[in-house]
Amino acid sequence: MKGDINHDEVTQWLAHKERTSAEFWVKVKPYVRKIESEEGVLIIDDSIEEKPYTDENAQICWHYDHSKDRQVKGINFLTSLYSNQDIAIPVGYQLITKTEYYVNKKQEKQTVGVRKEKTNIFEN
Repeated sequence: MKGDINHDEVTQWLAHKERTSAEFWVKVKPYVRKIESEEGVLIIDDSIEEKPYTDENAQICWHYDHSKDRQVKGINFLTSLYSNQDIAIPVGYQLITKTEYYVNKKQEKQTVGVRKEKTNIFEN
């Protein structure tokens, strides 16, 4: 981005208070508009940061990891990145919070259902 924004500026903005993906989009939108074109793509990635020794809660819980073909305990999050030619800009993120619980009687352990999405970062 030719020095338009630097790592420290982003770190300070994120550290100021708890931020939402919608607030993040407002911050990065002018930079995306500068580089957007017909060749640009939106990349969405579903990742899990494993936390095997942390107590379970709404965010640190069991998720199916496709790369390992098994359930892992950790934090599941979605990230979105706008990429155009040699430039890639993060444009959104969402921590997955699971709110629907059920018991799988076959395995006799508690598993967690899916949550409903609350925000659409691309409305603006």
